[in-house]
Amino acid sequence: MHGPSPDNKHPMDGFPQICFIKNTINNPHIVVGDYSYYDDPEDSENFERNVLYHYPFIGDKLIIGKFCALARGVKFIMNGANHKLSGISSYPFQIFGNGWEKSAPPLSDFPYKGDTLIGNDVWIGYDALIMPGVKIGNGAVISSRSVVTRDVPAYTVVGGNPAKLIKHRFTLDQVARLEEIAWWNWPVDIISQHLPEIMAGDIEALGAVIL
Repeated sequence: MHGPSPDNKHPMDGFPQICFIKNTINNPHIVVGDYSYYDDPEDSENFERNVLYHYPFIGDKLIIGKFCALARGVKFIMNGANHKLSGISSYPFQIFGNGWEKSAPPLSDFPYKGDTLIGNDVWIGYDALIMPGVKIGNGAVISSRSVVTRDVPAYTVVGGNPAKLIKHRFTLDQVARLEEIAWWNWPVDIISQHLPEIMAGDIEALGAVIL
């Protein structure tokens, strides 16, 4: 009982709108863990189109953990979208050439928020927008059409524009225990054997699996 192969693009026959993202990306600055999927009836294999303003000369990465569920239209704004804000005008004159390129400021003048990091077992709803440098913790849930401008703690539910806390899924002690258990790092055959514990709400039972 090993479950579907993480090396297949489509995890299930009859569900062409679902792709395991790891097997569809070519950009070395996008890193995605096993079993994380993108669900989109319109070309689910082209997940990279949803990673916007991701220019290689900037060097920022989008890192997504394992077992994440990303709904249709989820988009990630990367650091290449930022304009220089320290001067009077934010207009990017330099990109149009014809002599204006001489005004190009150094990269250090542009706001830089770092890599965008999505934890494990994260559910991101329809049409959500993740801004540059955001960190989303393990087990978090992002509601549909949210605009996530700040870090999201593990095992919380957020929503809105800008996204705000809706609820905590577990207590702080329970979250610490879940992150210690880290079931997403178990061998897939162990995960397959213990899906009832993973899908239930009994953290002590889940923790007993690794004893």
